[in-house]
Amino acid sequence: MEKEKTTFLFNKSNYILLIAGVLLNVIGFLLMIGGAAEDLNEFNEEELFSPVRLTVAPILIILGYAVIIYSIMKKPKISDDTKKIEE
Repeated sequence: MEKEKTTFLFNKSNYILLIAGVLLNVIGFLLMIGGAAEDLNEFNEEELFSPVRLTVAPILIILGYAVIIYSIMKKPKISDDTKKIEE
């Protein structure tokens, strides 16, 4: 009896890219979170309109989604062992 070798849709590099994209998204969303107001009657303009919250965090989130989409669309390379099994 020959054992059938199963092939996965993703390989190791796809999963690494997928995890990296998710981490970029998590970091972006964490940077976007603002601190809690100490006094509800005061308006803290510096914290609310911080460049990190307005520019860096959204860029990281968009970059994370781009990496996730790329990791899903990337076609894994076919190894020599897989070619022999298919023939």
